Amino acid sequence: MPPTPCSLCHTARALVKRPKTGQQVCKDCFFEVFETEVHNTIIEGKGIFERGEKVAIGASGGKDSTVLAHVLSVLNKRHNYGLDLFLLSIDEGITGYRDDSLETVKQNQVEYGLPLKILSYNELYGWTMDKIVEQVGRRNNCTFCGVFRRQALDRGAAQLNVDHIVTGHNADDIAETVLMNIMRGDIARLGRCTAVTTQSEDTIKRSKPFKYAYEKEIVMYAYFKKLTYFSTECIYSPDAYRGHARVFLKDLEAIRPSAIVDIIHSGESFVLEQSVQKGMKAMQTCLRCGYISSNDLCKACALLEGLEAGLDRSALRQTQDSSTAAPVGHRTIPMFERYSKVGIAQPTEGIEKGVQAVEIR
Repeated sequence: MPPTPCSLCHTARALVKRPKTGQQVCKDCFFEVFETEVHNTIIEGKGIFERGEKVAIGASGGKDSTVLAHVLSVLNKRHNYGLDLFLLSIDEGITGYRDDSLETVKQNQVEYGLPLKILSYNELYGWTMDKIVEQVGRRNNCTFCGVFRRQALDRGAAQLNVDHIVTGHNADDIAETVLMNIMRGDIARLGRCTAVTTQSEDTIKRSKPFKYAYEKEIVMYAYFKKLTYFSTECIYSPDAYRGHARVFLKDLEAIRPSAIVDIIHSGESFVLEQSVQKGMKAMQTCLRCGYISSNDLCKACALLEGLEAGLDRSALRQTQDSSTAAPVGHRTIPMFERYSKVGIAQPTEGIEKGVQAVEIR
């Protein structure tokens, strides 16, 4: 039986069957169509970037962030975006996982010639994830990590004085998030989790250029390009709530490959009724650390206070209504130096824009 020709160029031998479309393509055509689809996501509408922006790539050393760093470097030169790119890594303090993956990030720094900033939980919060898990256990530890990591990325970006953070969240991640928000009844996040670019609850703009890129295709791209990346899963993630949504999504994908992007489009179609919007809390700044919050204390400060008090999982229920002063002897998060730049929305403006982007019926 003769080899199957590429369905795009019709000359080279097909080596890849795209999980996203079922097309059988050669390596060169796969690289071109993958990069073109990411470029189209970047320029769609008003576009993700502005010329001259300083952009921090959230770099973990994993496949998604490594491919993102590579593709953005390529597209920045090919299409003359005019971006000043940086690598920003967060060290959560997970022995045998993050310390090894950071070595991969340092290799990426050399390979792509991009400046690298590493900010650790220990430096910022006085805790590592190893210490947190030792105190609270493996159940719900991802909540601590997610809250701390989000704020650490903003603080690291502020230290770099960048305009924009991009992350390697792919189509699978976003579809999982839609399912999780539905299962949790989290209306506020459901209304914005599918956006390519957001500023709600942020001080610095965030974007997801891989919004429509399937995880399997990212792995294939990294493999055929022979990119250096760290492939081990976080040792604390097997018990994460997201894992249930991931298993369900993979089962759906096996039956219907388009299920991933279909769920994303469904998430884009969700709307908030005006009565629901009016019931949402107004955003303010944390009285203790100055970070954006809908309560007197931001979630990170509340969790840290619970940890400092020696609480286990009950630290998750720590109140966010509190006085400005932390208990005597407790470590606190440094005051957040708000990012300001002409043309970049301040936190409250960003939140208003995020709400305005949601259709109201």
